[in-house]
Amino acid sequence: MNVSDLLTNSQAWIFETMVQPAMFFLGLGEFVEDAFEGVEWFVLGVLQLIVLYLVLRPLEAWIPVHTITDRRARWNDFIYTALHRLGAFSIAVFFILDPVLDHITALLHLQGVNPLHLEHLWSGFLQYPALLFLAYLVVLDFFDYWYHRAEHHFNWWWGLHSLHHSQRNMNLWSDNRNHLLDDFIRDIYMGVIAIVIGVEPRQYVMLVMASQMLQSLQHANVRIHFGKIGEYLLVSPRFHRLHHTIGLGHESEGKGTLGGHNFAVLFPVWDVLFGTALFQKEFVVTGIRDQLPAPEGSARNYGQGFWSQQYLGIKRMLGLEKENHL
Repeated sequence: MNVSDLLTNSQAWIFETMVQPAMFFLGLGEFVEDAFEGVEWFVLGVLQLIVLYLVLRPLEAWIPVHTITDRRARWNDFIYTALHRLGAFSIAVFFILDPVLDHITALLHLQGVNPLHLEHLWSGFLQYPALLFLAYLVVLDFFDYWYHRAEHHFNWWWGLHSLHHSQRNMNLWSDNRNHLLDDFIRDIYMGVIAIVIGVEPRQYVMLVMASQMLQSLQHANVRIHFGKIGEYLLVSPRFHRLHHTIGLGHESEGKGTLGGHNFAVLFPVWDVLFGTALFQKEFVVTGIRDQLPAPEGSARNYGQGFWSQQYLGIKRMLGLEKENHL
């Protein structure tokens, strides 16, 4: 039995023995088909967690950038990763939006307006599915770049996103260390774009999974870069670590300003084209300036556990957490 068969059989077993009976019991039979797709997301998420641990954890032990000084923070990041990789947000938002946008698309068709589907732009996409997959990835990454850049531009949004940057002990689980509200907004944004450009639900699962695996590598505590040319082709751990460096990574005009560098999620070309790229050979220290003790910072507290981090994020967003110190 190969890996594909094992995943398919696992999906079917979980669905038939647990999910389907529960949904009929709760009177949710009309959503059974969508639930089957959700189980696929869950199974692939479990596979992701296993692969990430088996591949990146040994690399972190072999070629670390820094010594982990807060192991509790790493475990807390794992909670975020498990929550997201097992499909709690992205697939739910996608399936919520899909019927809504189908209805809107039908109305547009009646008015003679057709949504942009990438596969209709070039017949070669239908002959070479791998190229269509790559095209979807590039388009989604372009919009993700601007979403990420916006998170660093508006004070209220930075109040949420700063949780992600507050990890001083970056590790393979840090990619999903985000405020839940920020993730909800992003998943709606990316889900709408994916549906508009013609991404099917199964394709969306694979696109998100590919992106997540690469982002886990980017955040890992490893001394890895992709060489002189490769650094311009794909976001490396060294390139993205500069985005997390204290000050330079989250400020554009000096202390106390918003902005930063290296916003690209997968492809550095967006940073190069729009003037936000920063290439250095150093593996920098990560965090946010206001976490530092006075006089450089204010020793700001971003929370130690999951719920305190979520609560303080809302306070920062509303401007109510200015004097919260360690």
